[in-house]
Amino acid sequence: MENRSPWIHQLNHKRTIETLHSDIETDIAIVGAGIAGVSTAFFLLKHTDKKVVILEGFKLAHGATGHNAGQIAGYFERPFREIVNEFGLDMACLAHKDLEYAWELLDEMYTEAGLDIPLVRLTSFSGLSTQEQILGHLENNFLRRSGGLYTRTMEILETVDFLDEIPEKYHDLFTLVPREEIALKLETFDSQYIAVLSGQKGVVNSALFCQEVTAYLLSKYKDRLSLYEHSPVAKVVLKDDKVILDVIKHTLTCDKVILCTNGFGNFDIISPSGLAIDTRFHHNLSGVVAFMSGYLEPHTGTPAVLSYYQRNAPGLTDNPGDPYFYVTRRSYEYEEKALHNLVSVGGPDFALEEHAKYSRDLEFSTTAKAQLDEFVSRTYDKTLEKDYAFMWHGVMGYTRNLLRMIGPDPDHSHLLYNLGCNGVGILTSIFGGYKVARMIKGDKFLPSIFDIPKRI
Repeated sequence: MENRSPWIHQLNHKRTIETLHSDIETDIAIVGAGIAGVSTAFFLLKHTDKKVVILEGFKLAHGATGHNAGQIAGYFERPFREIVNEFGLDMACLAHKDLEYAWELLDEMYTEAGLDIPLVRLTSFSGLSTQEQILGHLENNFLRRSGGLYTRTMEILETVDFLDEIPEKYHDLFTLVPREEIALKLETFDSQYIAVLSGQKGVVNSALFCQEVTAYLLSKYKDRLSLYEHSPVAKVVLKDDKVILDVIKHTLTCDKVILCTNGFGNFDIISPSGLAIDTRFHHNLSGVVAFMSGYLEPHTGTPAVLSYYQRNAPGLTDNPGDPYFYVTRRSYEYEEKALHNLVSVGGPDFALEEHAKYSRDLEFSTTAKAQLDEFVSRTYDKTLEKDYAFMWHGVMGYTRNLLRMIGPDPDHSHLLYNLGCNGVGILTSIFGGYKVARMIKGDKFLPSIFDIPKRI
């Protein structure tokens, strides 16, 4: 089946597209017109007087932003305890506060652009199936509380056989509940789930969000913003005082360039000083292709975000985080003025081989479809006849440390980054855009886990 995304389906396909047709100059060039590039442009235009050009190799929001799960997640794919071990509690907590602030930034973008597209914030539920998973999340909560952060609610099945083995320091971080409570929250009678973790998430069509925010920016800042699509960058040449981008048959000269791709742009970065920026950039990123499907059901207007961490999840082992399936239910206008529930399901993925190129025209994996079918039938909806309205895939860019890269390159101040979705990228993309814009404005920030180290 073709790569058919429900988020792309809702875009304006009659929108006028402009391609770079001459040599130009600007203050700031943004490479990538997904959620990271659009957010960066929004805050640059708001907080500075710079002229901005967005360059997109394909079409606005048609990359990872248009081929994701549509969830807004306020956490990192990498466990909090691992971030604390590497960076210390203070820096780990600062990063999570940045994520919390990104919710406000999202609201700011939505409100100022005058959007009326669906955007919902709600309580999500994650099912845990092993003692190891439960203890790991309890440790995350223990550290979060120690750092003054909110903790996610943990409910454990009252009849599990390892209650006496849970360390005393965790005892006020969970409650015991009957089987029915777990089944109700997870919407499943699958008995492998023995605990529920609750937290805040959201649902949004991030591609539609980007389209509408960009339309607002192009109208409000028509003298300072240009968007060029079908304008792939072939080369980024870093000079001492400027940057030159080779784009198709033309050049764009700017003071600074901000890379907002998922890390898989087919371009070279050239530094006359001989510093190995190109090698460092491309070798720091790896790709994971995620597969998702969606089916329609009668409209109820009741959204849900659910995750299922399984005992054994064959085919999910390439995911750098804990393997899991995820389900999102939301209102969806499939045909004009015809509302349905869209139930989206994801989880299967595979790693791209080093230097391999991802193709959006890749056929949907038959193995991934079988895994989705089996999960939905067993865990989520035993009545489904597997008639999917949408089946899609997208490539996620993972940095080696599984954390976003935000800010200037340590060896060249004219090159900046806001990239590395690492599986849960909407809020980090928005915060990254805000932070990069404020850096260019001249604001100073404390050292962060998002900083680009000297050697990657």
